[in-house]
Amino acid sequence: MTSNILRLESKIKELSDKLNTHSFLERCRAGTITLNELKHFLLQHGLYSTYFTRYLCAMMSSLPKNEYVMELSENLFEELGLEPNSPKPHHIIYREMLDSFSLQLNPQNINIETQILIDTMFNHCRNTNPAFGLGALCIGAEAIVPTLYSSIIEGFRHNGVNDEEIEFFLLHVECDDGHAETLNNIMHEIADNNEEQLTNMFKAGEALIDARLEFFSAIEKQAIADQNAA
Repeated sequence: MTSNILRLESKIKELSDKLNTHSFLERCRAGTITLNELKHFLLQHGLYSTYFTRYLCAMMSSLPKNEYVMELSENLFEELGLEPNSPKPHHIIYREMLDSFSLQLNPQNINIETQILIDTMFNHCRNTNPAFGLGALCIGAEAIVPTLYSSIIEGFRHNGVNDEEIEFFLLHVECDDGHAETLNNIMHEIADNNEEQLTNMFKAGEALIDARLEFFSAIEKQAIADQNAA
């Protein structure tokens, strides 16, 4: 295993651990999160994830090799429901999950912190240097999703929600490991050719994790405001 692979794995673990110390996720695992907070999360996360295919397409446009684009196209096809084992687009699965909670996305109700998370991801994915988009999507999203969503799933289960209602999260815990591995392999090759690119990947990953921490803090503040207004 090369030193770059070890450094990348170490950074992913470091940032994943940093994210998991947020009180929102800690309370999901402890079973003290409220269903109201989880519903706020569903709405804000839905607004962020609505753009996922566009994040991916923006990043793919700057990749230096067509073979990289082809490798990541499988991820794109899966999101769009074009893969044989993924017949339903993921955004439809998310919408059905919202319907089960009688929720509907409204862009006018977006938190400032959610918009910052969206803008941070877009800014990195649109960078002509592919290292930034790769770092944002891999370190700041795909690589941490299985751990992140596992906490969210625990929160819903503690609130008596059936797994059928949160299929979106269960599906991504299973499939995003493969997505992260594809991104990882591309990142390794780019970093092996230019080690400075690894630093750029780390910067992008850190920026996304920091934005996600603020995203969760805003949801907690929103829940507190709702309680005080009740």
